[in-house]
Amino acid sequence: MPLFKKGGANFSDSRKSEGDKKGSNYRSSSFGAPSNGQVSATPQASVPPRPQHRGSNAASSRTSHPSAKQPEPRLQPQEEEPPASPKFVFYCQLAHGSPTGKVEGFTNVKELYHKIAEVFNLQATEILFCTLNTYRVDMERLLGGQIGLDDFIFAHIKGQQKTVSVSKTSPALGLTITDNGAGYAFIKRIKEGSIIDGVAQICVGDHIREINGRPVVGIRHYDVARMLRDLPVGEEITFELAEPVRGFEGIGPRTTSRGPTSADSPEASKAVGSGKATLRLRSKGPPVVETQEASAWEVKAAQKIDDLLESFLGIRDPDLAETLVTKSKALNNPSDFAMAVDEEFADFQFPDDFIFDIWGAISDSKSGRLQ
Repeated sequence: MPLFKKGGANFSDSRKSEGDKKGSNYRSSSFGAPSNGQVSATPQASVPPRPQHRGSNAASSRTSHPSAKQPEPRLQPQEEEPPASPKFVFYCQLAHGSPTGKVEGFTNVKELYHKIAEVFNLQATEILFCTLNTYRVDMERLLGGQIGLDDFIFAHIKGQQKTVSVSKTSPALGLTITDNGAGYAFIKRIKEGSIIDGVAQICVGDHIREINGRPVVGIRHYDVARMLRDLPVGEEITFELAEPVRGFEGIGPRTTSRGPTSADSPEASKAVGSGKATLRLRSKGPPVVETQEASAWEVKAAQKIDDLLESFLGIRDPDLAETLVTKSKALNNPSDFAMAVDEEFADFQFPDDFIFDIWGAISDSKSGRLQ
């Protein structure tokens, strides 16, 4: 009897409809309570856990990839790179004659000389100075701390070397010295009727290489001027000079080589400072484009200070004069101005009387008393 019931049960189950079978399978898989534990254990052990296990592996693999890529956004090497040099393009030639080249990507005068040297296959140390919009040795067109964005650059390179001896018969030699921004001091002006004016071999634009056997390359122009001023009266001074190479059109009478004033030149309107946009070069930091023209009182004050520098130090330095004017604009009295000058320009060793003369020139320019 029990055997018949078991077989009957088995027979009756086998005749169930497909729908009943699906329902039975659904119930057994959902609730996990079949009548025979041995039969039902097989699908629970083999089928259901595997999808779960795979799902957990997939989930863990999905979470592991983003965590491995998290450090990537923090790595930004491009932000640490220094800013690229500005891409202003300027055209240039050698003053004695050459094809036209172009230079770009410089931030100061030293870099400009290296760029010019690369264009013309020269050494940067061969360049004495540059003039703007003229191939002549015109000290009024000397390239200093700023360049007009449409200026044409002429590079004057080192030419014949010469040795000249001068007897210092008075305290002042009559020389005005400047530098090229790259360690070369040269003669910017010769005072008429002075000791140097009587020496035909010394000309405006000559680079001073040595004084009495002492090299002065790399020494600032005010130190060279101080060295000449400190030499005792009656001593003979031996100059080692290098003159710029001159083209055929640049060779003329000695008076012409001493530098015509730009006011008499038909190209004077092209000179820097005529109100056009200029690129101001700095010894530190990137260059800055300036479009605002300095006010009239600032121009007059800078010219007067440049004259004071020539009388006191024997140098011409328009950039220094402009810097002193700019420094004064943030100060209200001569005492604060003197302290600021002593701190920032300690190398010049300006005496207090000279600093107060500078302040006086600035004050007179502001009030309109300086004509």
